Amino acid sequence: MNLEFLIPIVLFVCIAAAVKFVMDGRVRQRLAQSGTSEDLVRMMLAADEVNRKVSSLKWGLVLVLIGIAFGIIDIANLDGNDPATFGIVIGAAGLGMLGFHALANRK
Repeated sequence: MNLEFLIPIVLFVCIAAAVKFVMDGRVRQRLAQSGTSEDLVRMMLAADEVNRKVSSLKWGLVLVLIGIAFGIIDIANLDGNDPATFGIVIGAAGLGMLGFHALANRK
């Protein structure tokens, strides 16, 4: 199986992630150097930490449901080109997002 087409995709994702990390670091550095109050900096860092935890919950829920969808596809002996296959995977991802939304707004 030829997977050469994945090389530019993975390269793009790596470059985009590196740019994001560098920009986040620069924003934090400038914020710290600008002389803003320590309370504001602590509050922003705490909000960042909460966002990371919530993001992990979201993607964990979505990926678990997509894994279950692939299990259902295997049990049903569906082919990779069947429209039902795409529907099951996309439906599982949508259910994961809706489930996350319900969990996040439950508070």
